[in-house]
Amino acid sequence: MNLEPQPNETDSSAHTPQGLLTTGDPTSHPRLRLHRAFASAYLPDRRDLIVYVPPGYDEQLERSYPVLYLQDGQNLFDGRTSFIRGRTWALREQADAAIEAGEVEPLIIVGIYNSGDRRLAEYTHERDWQMGGGEAAEYGLMLTAEILPWIAEKYRARTEREHTGLGGSSLGGLVTLYLGLRYAALFGKLAVLSPSVWWNHKSILGYLNECAPEIWERPRMWLDVGDKEGRRTIHDVEHLNRRLKANGWRPGETLHFEHVPGGTHDESSWARRVRPMLRFLFPAR
Repeated sequence: MNLEPQPNETDSSAHTPQGLLTTGDPTSHPRLRLHRAFASAYLPDRRDLIVYVPPGYDEQLERSYPVLYLQDGQNLFDGRTSFIRGRTWALREQADAAIEAGEVEPLIIVGIYNSGDRRLAEYTHERDWQMGGGEAAEYGLMLTAEILPWIAEKYRARTEREHTGLGGSSLGGLVTLYLGLRYAALFGKLAVLSPSVWWNHKSILGYLNECAPEIWERPRMWLDVGDKEGRRTIHDVEHLNRRLKANGWRPGETLHFEHVPGGTHDESSWARRVRPMLRFLFPAR
């Protein structure tokens, strides 16, 4: 695998949804709920949603929970649907461990499956003259106008900005940053792992400079990059970190930037970042 994202990369998160969590499968779990073929008025493809509910959710019926929405949902929980079969973020195990250790407040996590071949288009904010793309605005409308209200109706989800997070890795990290800036009034927490800053000549940096003065309160942001992801990727993410600080994000308060020792650009490495990311964004109260 090419560990440094390039304009012609085959991203390790792109995959067509498949598979159902079934009884007896090692990835199945009673607190994972798979919702098939979510339809949108803004985008042509149906996609699955997978929802993790925390320990105690089915017993504490009076309680509502913060929510973290994550891109590339098929790579988070189920090894049969992940891009590299058997390798996932191990998100249920990581979240359960952090919650049960008292490090992280119980939360709902919603994995939004990507649409396979059209993933690049949906996860990029501008059209590149060679690679296409540029449908992230429509993806954002699906997320904010359709998925968020649907989750609020089906689950005991808190909807306040300070209890709503968005996250992703690679191109999923790019679209997280873009939508987190575009909808800063909705998302108070952002998990931006190994973002593809390189897209369209790093135009996301200009978008950050344009949006930041209009954001009344900075979203709390986890930003990271692995030291094995290649010099170009490391340089780009470091540049993003500097731009965030110049635009008012405060290290240790609204921003945590992590150089991950041995970190690579794949699900196994992102899995190792889940628990510290959750501790920063959703610390136990």
